[in-house]
Amino acid sequence: MNLFEILSQKTLLADGAMGTMLHARGVGFANCFDELNLTNPAAVADIHREYIEAGAQLIITNTFGANRFKLGKHGLQDHLVQINRAGVELARRAVAASFKENVLVAGDVGPLGVRIAPYGRVKPEEARTAFAEQIKALADAGIDLVVIETMSDLYEIQEAIKAVKETCDLPIIASVTFTRDDRTLLGDDPAKVARKLQEEGADVIGVNCSGGPSQLLRILKQMKQAVPDGRFWVKPNAGWPEQVGGRIMYPADADYFGKYAISFREAGANIVGGCCGTTPQHISAMKRAFEASPVLISEVFEISENSEIDSSDIEQPTQLAQKLAAGKFSICVEMDPPRGLSTHKLLAGASLLHDAGADVINVADSPMARMRMSAWAVCDLVQRKIGVETTLHFPTRGRNLLRVQGDLLAAHAIGLRNIFVVMGDPTSIGDYPEATDNYDLVPSGLVKLIKQGFNMGLDHSGTSIGQPTNFFVGAALSLCPKDMDNEVKNLHRKINAGADFFLTQPIYRPTDGPSLIEAYEVKHGKLNKPILAGILPLVSAKHVNFLHNEVPGVFIPEEARRRVEQAGDTESGVKVGVDLAVELIQQIKSWASGVYFMPQFHRYDMVADIIEKIR
Repeated sequence: MNLFEILSQKTLLADGAMGTMLHARGVGFANCFDELNLTNPAAVADIHREYIEAGAQLIITNTFGANRFKLGKHGLQDHLVQINRAGVELARRAVAASFKENVLVAGDVGPLGVRIAPYGRVKPEEARTAFAEQIKALADAGIDLVVIETMSDLYEIQEAIKAVKETCDLPIIASVTFTRDDRTLLGDDPAKVARKLQEEGADVIGVNCSGGPSQLLRILKQMKQAVPDGRFWVKPNAGWPEQVGGRIMYPADADYFGKYAISFREAGANIVGGCCGTTPQHISAMKRAFEASPVLISEVFEISENSEIDSSDIEQPTQLAQKLAAGKFSICVEMDPPRGLSTHKLLAGASLLHDAGADVINVADSPMARMRMSAWAVCDLVQRKIGVETTLHFPTRGRNLLRVQGDLLAAHAIGLRNIFVVMGDPTSIGDYPEATDNYDLVPSGLVKLIKQGFNMGLDHSGTSIGQPTNFFVGAALSLCPKDMDNEVKNLHRKINAGADFFLTQPIYRPTDGPSLIEAYEVKHGKLNKPILAGILPLVSAKHVNFLHNEVPGVFIPEEARRRVEQAGDTESGVKVGVDLAVELIQQIKSWASGVYFMPQFHRYDMVADIIEKIR
């Protein structure tokens, strides 16, 4: 079979995740998955068979990390040829057992696990030699093509492509992974990546892993626009992962993938499959979608990541505290710092929200572990320029005790009084996954340090800091947790530590608050701390589907989804989103002390409209 002839006739369906399936069978992440080709070949073969039965027409060998560098970490570098050969033989056996001779076997080549010069110490020629060593073993074993996947460094993938060309004459699929801001870890955008891969000689340009179908459809369109005559491969994760009970879970289900299958095809994908979190059920759903040729999801609302967000001035340090103590309904709005130097849009947005009636602007600190301007600087800027009080998000992750205390003193010195204590996002999901991610305090510990230490004039060691601080401290709360008992326990711990108020994750049901409050009061008595309910206004049907299917912890009721869906175009969807938010806020006033808006897509005008309607 000739790959290019097949791709000229139809969109090829590839398999899903191998690692996810092996992990589900009890294989720990500390193990070498590639070694299983030798030690547990039945498990690997069974997974290949399940994907073929689900409809996969291309399966990938279990050799993602079977290079000298990664195998060396397990002391297996001397078994490189044996492991790669076994991976191909297991895939071939699965194809033969399925009696489907038209299934292609691709040799899987992943990153080396080391940095390539100029960003690392491994020379390009050393990297190319390592790739060639693995690729030769795969080619000699009889693969149909080579898949170079989940790459984040164009220098590295360039050496891998050269290694294929020097080693064999097999077709090359070269696939890159992106961060949440649609850039590689080294900052390259989809258009640049697509052009570079074409220049290097990749036969098929790919994007895999990254986020869920929504993000990868967006990236695919940019790649296709940059290289109109290119062939493309798309394998998304099943949404962004979350940790539940010690296990990594992915929110996007099989039906959601099925709906996107046709969108990928119509956007120019020649090969479609799944990456982390996907299973044979996801592949089966995509197969059914291809057979039925459902209506195209024509557009997915793009989330711009150049958010420029604001904060307010705190001339009087406890305005929010005074308002909540007086029982007045308070309005907070979250904004993200800019990724560059420009603050014009940030200030304009903050001014609009302040004029509409927002009491406080919350400034996130490196949201999603992406590099942004210092949140302190943004708070100070907004307070001085706009005159509105701010709340500084203060993550514990990435800060040791020395830095935590120094940062608190600095925040107080520039007039910040409202502090929202959070754990913060792990660096593994952001721009610099190798960055230090350690911390000395969990959120409840930091709340205690501030309220029972700094606000009493003492540091962590009991040494005087000269005069007490006057921080008003908030903490995070989920009103619809997966584990209610655990959330209640964490809430009680934060209250005992001294938390003054709570900001919640987005909610879309007015009953979420009473359910958690009742569960807390059954165990610990009356909950007398103010809760500001998270409100994330819905913008469009695509936005609703993305949040409901791909964002962990978000549940949008069917009635709300139906109303937005029926709205039609984006602006009509925005109007419905405003109406839904206003209705929800009116219903939660019986138990919420205020709201905490999280604007989407820079729609500060939308939030301003909601604020004016509820005032």
